[in-house]
Amino acid sequence: MKEKSFKNRITQGLSDLFYIWKQEFRTTFRDQGVLIFFVLVPLVYPLIYGFIYTNEVVREVPAVVVDNSRSSLSREYLRKVDATPDIQIVSYCNDMEEAKLMLRERLAYGIIYIPSDFSNNIARGKQTQVSLYCDMSGLLYYKSMLLANTAVSLDMNQEIKIERAGNTTNRQDEITAYPIEYEDVAIFNPTNGFASFLIPAVLILLIQQTLLLGIGLSAGTARERNRFKDLVPINRHYSGTLRIVFGKGLSYFMVYALVSVYVLCVVPRIFSLNQIGQFSTLALFMLPYLAACIFFAMTVSIAIRNRETCMLIFVFTSVPLLFISGISWPGAAIPEFWKCFSYIFPSTFGINGFVRINSMGAALSEVTMEYQALWLQTGFYFLTTCFVYRWQILMSRKHVLERYKEMKNNESA
Repeated sequence: MKEKSFKNRITQGLSDLFYIWKQEFRTTFRDQGVLIFFVLVPLVYPLIYGFIYTNEVVREVPAVVVDNSRSSLSREYLRKVDATPDIQIVSYCNDMEEAKLMLRERLAYGIIYIPSDFSNNIARGKQTQVSLYCDMSGLLYYKSMLLANTAVSLDMNQEIKIERAGNTTNRQDEITAYPIEYEDVAIFNPTNGFASFLIPAVLILLIQQTLLLGIGLSAGTARERNRFKDLVPINRHYSGTLRIVFGKGLSYFMVYALVSVYVLCVVPRIFSLNQIGQFSTLALFMLPYLAACIFFAMTVSIAIRNRETCMLIFVFTSVPLLFISGISWPGAAIPEFWKCFSYIFPSTFGINGFVRINSMGAALSEVTMEYQALWLQTGFYFLTTCFVYRWQILMSRKHVLERYKEMKNNESA
């Protein structure tokens, strides 16, 4: 008799789980707001980012020149700078005030200033200098200005050293120019491009943030529609904590398993971004990341009282989470408090692990810390989700009981 009762409970539990999964799946594709955040945003948002940064680097940055030297050597220097792919000299100004005016009017983004003693100092064997002034509203402008002028100055330094050395053989010239030979190889980002650096981190963060938006919107809708403004509806199928958590979580996981394949595999291929990681490694890594993001979002959804609240969470947290992950800002420079604070969010470990797997070809054993941290977050946020929904079930029963007592009192009166 007990065995039969136990089997009935198992059957009923699985039936309720399937019902909750079906209802949540139906809500995802019937609620236009949830559908936008679960499907449309992950489909379109990565493409917008990809098209914006598809050129990877900034070329032909407009620059102006103030050449007070007006010598053959200064003209040679400027000619070589203009010949680089990074800078285009658009004007020669008489003084710095005229050059600054062009910067203020956005006709140029940098100033190359050559002092009057530029050529004379070199002829006398003294050190000279070229000054650069750049519009720092865009760091890529500064990068192009600095790289182009550094490359030209090194090239001219080499020629001057060879000319003054008085060597008799080509080999002596090579040693004079490069006493220590070096080769510049950009590993993991061959183009030194902005898209290859930033977009992988944005894609991982996008998964977490859209899950927060979609699940939060769904929670806000449930509170607005449910009779007592509770997260859990008054329904016999929603009587068990585990069946609710697993039913909802399975629905979100099935949707985002497909979304993740598109976001993390298809989008980088469309824009020819660096992809050297193994698909099997990436799939194993994404398993705890998706689970952690889902349970994290389900836990946070307890604070969502209406549909609009989740939008504030998305707008407020997206940029800070990207910074404290240690990708766009060096992790060693992040204060200890914010570094510890970042461990709350799955995106911190997800971004660092995904970049190392996808862009650096790391194996799962080489991202052990991130992988284990995501599993720990999955377990922790699963428990918090169970606690949240158990409390909501009790609140729903309490409201029903209060309503029943109120009706009884009215009848007796």
